[in-house]
Amino acid sequence: MAVSAQLSPDTGSRLFFVKGYVLQVSWSWFFRQCWALMILAILGTLSYLLITHYIIQAIRVEGYSMYPTLTDSGHYWLNRFSYVIGEPRQNDIVALKDPRDNMLEVKRIIAMPRQSVYLKDGRVYVNGQLLSEPYLPANTPTYAYEKNANEFICIGNDKFFVMGDNRNNSTDSRTFGAVPRQNIIGKVIE
Repeated sequence: MAVSAQLSPDTGSRLFFVKGYVLQVSWSWFFRQCWALMILAILGTLSYLLITHYIIQAIRVEGYSMYPTLTDSGHYWLNRFSYVIGEPRQNDIVALKDPRDNMLEVKRIIAMPRQSVYLKDGRVYVNGQLLSEPYLPANTPTYAYEKNANEFICIGNDKFFVMGDNRNNSTDSRTFGAVPRQNIIGKVIE
């Protein structure tokens, strides 16, 4: 492939000859191309930030607190937009900021604001009704982490009671209490 170049006397731009084609390149053309590339990079970065902070984000679950529903090192989608237009619901699997250290946690919503949770003899009662938990293996007991086997908890306004599905291996609202609404980031898509 033969390429030759020569300076055009009238414009100061370079003329490139490639296989019978003439390409004229000037500094203004070069700067326009750089400017366009920079604009594209900025728009791409802004799009990425907007999408991952307000619409959808990829997350990785570390640990066994949500086993068997979610697996250790499993990759899932976090729908951030669902709670921008709506509110969390009972049994939603959510990503939240741990109130103690702001680390990202994935848990299931067990009770809503202004409800009560009673952990009694290995069972969970919400507002006095036995909680149906088809997502847990049969006969999985749920105990409070305190010394007494039974615990009654009233959930405050704008707070949610969350637990992991692996009840014997989960740090959740039994440890750090009910979670404020602003700590819930989005809904995990299985």
